Amino acid sequence: MTASERLRALVGTDSPLWRFAPERRLALLLAATAPLWMLPGVLGVYAGGGVLVAMILAAALDVMLLPPRAAFGVTRVVAANVGIGDEVRGEYLIDNRTARAITVRLFDQLPPQLQGGVAETTVALRAHDTKRVPFAIMGMARGHVSLSRIGARLTTRLGLMAERLGYALTDEIRVIPSVSGVRRFRLLAMQSRLDSAGVHALRRKGEGQGFAGLREYVLGDDPRHIDWKATSKKAKLITREYTVERSQTVITLIDAGRAMTQLAGPWTRFELALSAALVLTDIAANAGDRVGTLVFDDAVRAFVPAQRSRGALQLVRDAFVPVVATTVEPDYATAFRFLAGHQRKRALIVFFTDVIDVRASQALLAHVSRSAARHLALVVALRNDDIFAAAVPQASGTVARLYEAAAAEELILAREEAIQRMRRAGAVVLDVSPRTMTASVINRYLELKARGAI
Repeated sequence: MTASERLRALVGTDSPLWRFAPERRLALLLAATAPLWMLPGVLGVYAGGGVLVAMILAAALDVMLLPPRAAFGVTRVVAANVGIGDEVRGEYLIDNRTARAITVRLFDQLPPQLQGGVAETTVALRAHDTKRVPFAIMGMARGHVSLSRIGARLTTRLGLMAERLGYALTDEIRVIPSVSGVRRFRLLAMQSRLDSAGVHALRRKGEGQGFAGLREYVLGDDPRHIDWKATSKKAKLITREYTVERSQTVITLIDAGRAMTQLAGPWTRFELALSAALVLTDIAANAGDRVGTLVFDDAVRAFVPAQRSRGALQLVRDAFVPVVATTVEPDYATAFRFLAGHQRKRALIVFFTDVIDVRASQALLAHVSRSAARHLALVVALRNDDIFAAAVPQASGTVARLYEAAAAEELILAREEAIQRMRRAGAVVLDVSPRTMTASVINRYLELKARGAI
């Protein structure tokens, strides 16, 4: 019997004919008094029949004591949104508006996109009593989720008959990318931004950048800021450092292709990338930057143009809700062509993707190199942790295990070559594990912002 069938069996339907059902106590009493029918002669008939009539009258009385539907209510209070892997609290409000005490067995079957809740619980209510039953749910798959109906099975102190009620509530909840990271990083990141970047007075849009000083050139700095006079004196590249300007643009570019469907723990790389992108969007928006996003596989699946507004984070979050990673190969040409047509001014492009090797990443290398001429490209190359773990040889390993380690090492070297090519083309590359990428992406963003490289 499935969970939904069990719920239907326990709480029945809304038809008055099937609203009442015998409880286990009534069945046990009937079984206990059944030997009375075995008494000899008419004594058994009178004894058994009398007890049976008494049972029927008691059951009828119990039905009369059960509250009418209008005198009992159940409502479910739950948040409108829950993040993937995040937990939100909710509660059931159970209201007994009668003058009699009742016991309620509550049933709620959550859809597979959610986890947790209260499958079954028993609550005792006094006369004119209201109780709250807390529960917690976790998002498992993004999208709009309609919650199922709630079932209630009511009994009185006699406990012979039960009233079965169903409540077809119209509750909906939207499962979105994880927002716990946004809350967790917001205060810390803002404090880190001020401390590490040394920002004491941010200039307003239109005032340009103010000269702050000179320092040694670092890969990823804008070549236009090189001070050639100081470079000739020091015999090494020296760049000008500027105060931070608020009118910068940060766009997250997220690969939703085949490689992003791989699991990194309980979630796919794609889900972790969406969560990291959401945190970065929130931090950049609070720093005064224009923020936007683009998600693609073999076509553009979601796009939010760069903008600076209080609702920018919500727009990006809403754009993430319906998109899913697919098993198709990503079309980098389409994505970068679309981006070039919609973002002409210089921006920081934070590209969440996978880098396998030089041959498999030829198109990626070409478009990242071309994009680096106009924008500052930050490529977040998501590692395959299993491959890195397999590359570590075991002292007591078998021959097959040694071959696996050698093959994994070869893949890692090919991947490293592809990453080095992107770095030589002017892109900033973060080679990180999907599980730890959020903090790494934020730190690199804050570093680039502090250096005025965006």
